[in-house]
Amino acid sequence: MEASLLAQLLNAIGSGGIRIVDLTQPLETGTPIIQLPPDFGASKPFRLEEISRYDSRGPAWYWNNFSCGEHTGTHFDAPIHWVTGKDYSQNATDTIAAERFIAPACVIDVSRQVAKDPDFLLTVQQVESWEKQHGRIEAGSWVLMHTGWSKRKSASDFLNIGEDGAHVPGPHPDLVPFLAKERDVVGWGSEGVGTDAGQAFRFNPPFPCHSGMHGSNKFGLASLTNLDKLPPKGAVLIAAPLKIVGGSGSPCRVLALVQGRA
Repeated sequence: MEASLLAQLLNAIGSGGIRIVDLTQPLETGTPIIQLPPDFGASKPFRLEEISRYDSRGPAWYWNNFSCGEHTGTHFDAPIHWVTGKDYSQNATDTIAAERFIAPACVIDVSRQVAKDPDFLLTVQQVESWEKQHGRIEAGSWVLMHTGWSKRKSASDFLNIGEDGAHVPGPHPDLVPFLAKERDVVGWGSEGVGTDAGQAFRFNPPFPCHSGMHGSNKFGLASLTNLDKLPPKGAVLIAAPLKIVGGSGSPCRVLALVQGRA
């Protein structure tokens, strides 16, 4: 039975009955990274260093060294990333059960609101309104906030930092415990450089998505793209971080399986 189901899945992918949507931003020099005040430690930007390219350093092969912070580009946040999640067992990238990396996705489109207000916050009331149209968010689902933010191509527009901090959309502080506790989601995903809103350092608690999601042993995904190609419900997300021992997160290739042709 198991082999037959897998064969059906492969046939559906091959025939186009199930399509693969890549939700991953390219990882390259200049990829925007989170900006913290100078008093805090800073993540290093992505760097690619050529080792050899069919030359005297290696005549038949091409390869590179690369370096970056764990939370660079399209990336996964493990519970251990935040102090509220540090005491869970299986809370790091090498210890999280692999089956948790595959889950259904609920996509909430707020791109029109964000186009008018970059500080837009998604509320419990708005999510409940979405549920009336699309059905209840099922336990174990990803909730992905489609903002259109990934269309901002320059680093300055993407980070959108002003004198009073960043201006990027995110979840309202009250929404996080609602999703984590009342809906028991697997995690929250966004198109911005991080999972929280740009002004989340002013909220109570500060950075509620990080604090609340990881404090509930949930995950985060940031710098997603192509969320406009997903249905509100029905897609299956594959988001597997590198198996870094003790890792708080990692860049990852995030893929969605969507039934039906584009």
